[in-house]
Amino acid sequence: MSPAGLTTVASQRGTKATADALAQAIEAHGLTVFARVDHAAGAAAVGMALRPTELLIFGNAKGGTPLMQEVQTIGIDLPLKFLVFEDAAGKTWIAYNDPDWIAARHSVTGAAGPIGAMSTALATLARAVGETPSA
Repeated sequence: MSPAGLTTVASQRGTKATADALAQAIEAHGLTVFARVDHAAGAAAVGMALRPTELLIFGNAKGGTPLMQEVQTIGIDLPLKFLVFEDAAGKTWIAYNDPDWIAARHSVTGAAGPIGAMSTALATLARAVGETPSA
């Protein structure tokens, strides 16, 4: 069961292969991957164990700026992110924040176009790499 506002999609690939495939799909979709954060490597660097967990931060200013012009605090949730992680059973998952949930969190109104485009892009990318979403 996912926390409120979080969509998870199962992946048939391993964590690294899923993150790599997502990065390629993001760029092929005309978006920019701004950063990849390997949380497991960070944990290992301080002597702690963490199952494979990687965060991809991506987007474009054309989609996010109009939202920030309306309600600047939405910038805490932008750019968009995919979290790719391995659960205790060894299954790989893709998780992302639902743009409608992000908009509601910041009381964004009148931005159905950008929010809809983000929703479509996230679902398309996750499905292209994973399986069927469960929200």
